[in-house]
Amino acid sequence: MKLKPVEIKDLLTYRYPENLTYSPDGKTLAFTLAKADEEKNNYRRDIWIIRDGEPVQLTSAFSSSIVFWKDDTHLIIRRQKEESDPSATVLYEISLNGGEADEWLTLPFAVTAVRKIREDLYAVSGMIDKNDPDGWKKSAEEKKKEAEEKKKAGSVQVVDEIPYWFNGAGFTNGKRTALFTVETGKKTKIRRITSAKFDMGEFIVEDGTVYYTGNVRDAVQSLYAKVFAYTPETGKKETLYKKADHNIYGLFRLEGKLYALASDMKAYGVNQTPDFVRIEDGKLMTVLEMNRQLGCAVAGDTLLGGGKAIVKKDNQLYVIATEEDHSAVWKYNSSFEKTVLLDEPGMVKMIEVGEDGIAFVRETADSLGEVWMMNRDGSNLRALTDFNKKALKNKFVALPQRIEYESGGFKLHGWVLLPQDYEKKKKVPAVLDIHGGPRTVYGEVFFHEMQVWVSRGYAVMFTNIPGSDGRGDAFADLRGKYGTIDYDALMAFTDAVLAKYKKIDPDRLCETGGSYGGFMTNWIITHTDRFCCAASQRSIANWVSMAFISDIGPMFCPDQCDAQSLYGDENTRRMWERSPLRYAENCKTPTLLIHSDEDYRCPLPEGMQMMQALCANNVETRLVIFHGENHDLSRSGKPLNRIRRLKEITGWFDRHTGI
Repeated sequence: MKLKPVEIKDLLTYRYPENLTYSPDGKTLAFTLAKADEEKNNYRRDIWIIRDGEPVQLTSAFSSSIVFWKDDTHLIIRRQKEESDPSATVLYEISLNGGEADEWLTLPFAVTAVRKIREDLYAVSGMIDKNDPDGWKKSAEEKKKEAEEKKKAGSVQVVDEIPYWFNGAGFTNGKRTALFTVETGKKTKIRRITSAKFDMGEFIVEDGTVYYTGNVRDAVQSLYAKVFAYTPETGKKETLYKKADHNIYGLFRLEGKLYALASDMKAYGVNQTPDFVRIEDGKLMTVLEMNRQLGCAVAGDTLLGGGKAIVKKDNQLYVIATEEDHSAVWKYNSSFEKTVLLDEPGMVKMIEVGEDGIAFVRETADSLGEVWMMNRDGSNLRALTDFNKKALKNKFVALPQRIEYESGGFKLHGWVLLPQDYEKKKKVPAVLDIHGGPRTVYGEVFFHEMQVWVSRGYAVMFTNIPGSDGRGDAFADLRGKYGTIDYDALMAFTDAVLAKYKKIDPDRLCETGGSYGGFMTNWIITHTDRFCCAASQRSIANWVSMAFISDIGPMFCPDQCDAQSLYGDENTRRMWERSPLRYAENCKTPTLLIHSDEDYRCPLPEGMQMMQALCANNVETRLVIFHGENHDLSRSGKPLNRIRRLKEITGWFDRHTGI
């Protein structure tokens, strides 16, 4: 029986489990399940729980998300309603035993996280304006009057700091994340703990104390963080680490000691792997040097929301780690001795630990993301949900064929996806797909865009080159090397694929990639003519311009180009030397450019510069700009825009390969 093709519109049928969270007693797992809403062109989210080993839907009236567990049988949630006031947060309480969600608490600012300190007392992070830090205290009438006055003054945006915008968040100038305590009961009492200019990174609550990171933010945001403790019962605020010399995050406590992940960024720059450190007596003491990044760096396009990558339970630390081409689950005891609990091909995206097991969202080569579980010793691995089984029923899903090769002294590998009935075909076109990052990896997971191209008759090839994650900092270090060892590896991989798979037509090779992959696309088309066409997505064309406009530009661009600063002829030369735009006159490859006008990571002018340079050189080119989308268009953009994006790329390939 010939299986049905994976089609672009199948994106509308996928389900996306997110934000796994256990009840305080560790017995009930709750999570959100997202799905595309074609009519509204967004994503609807419902809350589910696992009851007696089976998934049970808890909400359906409104799109909802989990905030935290109030107790073992009640969740605090948000409901997305069109009339919601963006300057306030309405929280609802819902019982696991059924019934409607009741309004629990309204806070007069945008809430980002809530942690319980004790009964009726909570630590809350929320957004304030540094120039009006107590604006949340104003009455509804005062807020309405201010909004009307702003409207009369016209649409104006003032910026006086960097970054003044952030990808996915829009203009953030003057915005700060503040720490509050909120006392509930007969009367709600709100107290702001941090100062007007302080920008908090993250916080945890342990034994009645709030531990948090952050720094006072001036005109230029610091890469470094300090560590603080606040005890609500006494009102005492203490600085636990006051030096501004490390990026610090991932706070947790084991056996009464405070730990974190920290990097001084001296050896490998801003992408350096952080180590486990203990924070004690005003010092950072390294307890374990890490050679792998924690978290999932496996690229994909069929998972949406976030979740935890590090979970503490019973003085054990459970983590997701990226290991070469997949994400694994490890456990550390209080002496930081590691036990590998899961180390299999595929992707573990988020993790949560309960009384009897470890839950996580997992994706493999032939299955979309589902909620899985295993015992806390790593045994009895099993899937708890099959939300996406129907979406792939009777579909042809190509499984990755591994291929080994060498480049620059590295032993490398990649994969090829072959179309159905490949052996019966005379010749097939192919797509080289390059991941972003660069500290990302490809793995053996279901990748929608790749399966679409396979179903249309393309072979798809993808690999992890120097610069990728999962093999330590030395392998991932591309500073000053962009377009050299990575380019050579991609060409060696392409040669290896063509040598092994003789039916792939070398005259009908397409190429694409986004972000770092977009940079590499721009570099490839200006350094070789071997591809019949290319699609450059959310790309970098010019490191110099990106350094002065991207939300991460001032620190990321010089760092990655091995420049010492933004200024001076030598530093400019280094950034320009690694810029594809410098070599645009060499391009002959028909190139599609995809960009979003709210992409503040690789801003739209990068795509515009490249398009204009190619067009002026009479190279066939087309720039498609997605309004209202950001850097994450291909992964979490509006459903219909994601479909249009993939149609544009696929149509471009089809036209130039004659498929």
